[in-house]
Amino acid sequence: MLEALIEPLQYGFMQRSLVIAILVGLLCAVVGSYLMVQRLALLGDAISHSVLPGLAIAFMIGANIFVGAFIAGVLSTMAIAWIRTRSPIKEDAAMGIVFSAFFALGITLITVVQKDNKIDLNHFLFGNILGVTVDEVRDTAIIATIVLVVVILIYKELLFYTFDPLGAHAAGLPVNRLNFGLMLLIALTIVASMKAVGVILVLSLLITPGATAYLLVKRLHEVMILGAVIGVFSSISGMYLSYFYNLPSGPAIVLVVSGLFILALLFSPKHGVLMPGVNQK
Repeated sequence: MLEALIEPLQYGFMQRSLVIAILVGLLCAVVGSYLMVQRLALLGDAISHSVLPGLAIAFMIGANIFVGAFIAGVLSTMAIAWIRTRSPIKEDAAMGIVFSAFFALGITLITVVQKDNKIDLNHFLFGNILGVTVDEVRDTAIIATIVLVVVILIYKELLFYTFDPLGAHAAGLPVNRLNFGLMLLIALTIVASMKAVGVILVLSLLITPGATAYLLVKRLHEVMILGAVIGVFSSISGMYLSYFYNLPSGPAIVLVVSGLFILALLFSPKHGVLMPGVNQK
């Protein structure tokens, strides 16, 4: 057993992959807890798909593709907010409109870039964690540190705003800046996770660990801590499954975290559908 755990660690690509998997599992769970509690899972999906055109444009002009992806993610959140505040259209519809438009533009630009440059950018859709470089591990670690420090510094304000936006506004908190700041944190988290699991699968790591923890504990900080443990465990388990059974790494991680959610849904002491007494409430 111990030999099986140690064997993958002799390879440099597995060491880098495991480090970035742990960082992404931790980061996505902490930031995604806010989305899950606010019932804004679709926002994470919208932002994750909206980074594609920025990535492609940055590549075309020779800029840093991660900076381009971040800018596109921020622009998508601003577009959603603008449509929601300047029209009678509801937030979920605004997300759907922006998400589909940015995603279609991104796919179109990536197709053009690949045709002209004979390169493959499709790995940003599904991730390529086994191909991460030392520089990418460093960049992800820097982003994860920045995001986690900000979450710690404004945890109380975000907690108040998350559960009671009107009360936070009445108490004098800058709710618009808190909302925009949260969107920035989500965009940074998605950019940091792109290489590992891709923009299509990142939503699972943003939402599922927090949702699993929410079935087991109540308080937000407990959801974040347990969600982070679930995210890190799923990332490591998925990497080992990928190594020993030759599975695609990103989907393997997502399948593990989804399996844990199903177990919590069935056997959670308070909410499990198969637990005695739960269905009699």
